[in-house]
Amino acid sequence: MEPDILFSEQNGLGQILLNRPKALNALTLEMCHALEAWLRAWAKDEAIAAVVVRGAGGRAFCAGGDIRRLSEAAAAGDDYAYRFWHDEYRLNALVSHYAKPYAALIDGIAMGGGVGLSVHGRYRVVSEHALFAMPETGIGFFPDVGGSFFLPRCPGQIGLYLGLTGHRLKAADMLYAGIATHYVPRARLPALEEALAAEPREIDSLLVRFAEHPGAAYLPGHQTEIDDLFGRPSLDAILAALAASETEFARHVSETLARKSPTSLALTFREIRAGAALDIDDCLRMEWRMASHAPGHLPDFHEGVRAVIIEKHNKPNWSPALLADVDHAAIDAFFAPAARGELDIP
Repeated sequence: MEPDILFSEQNGLGQILLNRPKALNALTLEMCHALEAWLRAWAKDEAIAAVVVRGAGGRAFCAGGDIRRLSEAAAAGDDYAYRFWHDEYRLNALVSHYAKPYAALIDGIAMGGGVGLSVHGRYRVVSEHALFAMPETGIGFFPDVGGSFFLPRCPGQIGLYLGLTGHRLKAADMLYAGIATHYVPRARLPALEEALAAEPREIDSLLVRFAEHPGAAYLPGHQTEIDDLFGRPSLDAILAALAASETEFARHVSETLARKSPTSLALTFREIRAGAALDIDDCLRMEWRMASHAPGHLPDFHEGVRAVIIEKHNKPNWSPALLADVDHAAIDAFFAPAARGELDIP
């Protein structure tokens, strides 16, 4: 059996292959540890000029962390979930601060932890098969892996819209939102990889040479409405504005939010608004505090995994079921000092 993650070097190019195609290349703790070790070694290796990461199998770059395993471990009192989140967030910080060019080739699904492995890097290359989402409010969690940093830095209020709704983006919208930096069709990705391996120090000019126009995007036509609806001072005000609007877009968004965990919506609104004023490290520290409290104080996480991931009927029983019944003191508790010590970012 091949390892879950493969590392190689070619002419000064560090190459990473996420190698769990049957699991959509979902991250494990062991993969996070291997990634951190190799990235730190390559950072010190003068022979390595750039790093490229991609996913195996053609369906996904990385669909996130192994959510089912995280939920089961947390419910059983195993500390695996805490160790995973802590070390995954350390890895996100490392990618964000990486001094050498780091390029993610996103040819398929990139969600949750897969976004964390890519969006913080210098280059995010997407194909026509790329698909982005932060779907955490639909499984009773909240956007993490630095979501509180990059989402509020999308144009206008798009990041809050994406974080609350879990709306999926294709390549053109990933570029528009700042999630991606270049569009290269799948058919040209092998040639791009060959060119990078031949001249890794020319990564900037090579990406410009291979990049193409992705076509029309969906978000620009709704930017004004998104900014109006999601620029309100509170989550209640956003929901009221959506309910009062007569547009088809607002109706669809309102129906989408009605299916999400009310507690997750409250957490997500607060973290994204807070993250707008924080740097990446402090955003990750905030998310670690939230995650460290989640298994014992966020029953919606286990319920969402059961309904969406395990039983797949997509009919979770949220507790509470209504935003009006969410305890604001309980939300405050998620932002208190971490239950297991603060996030250690070297």
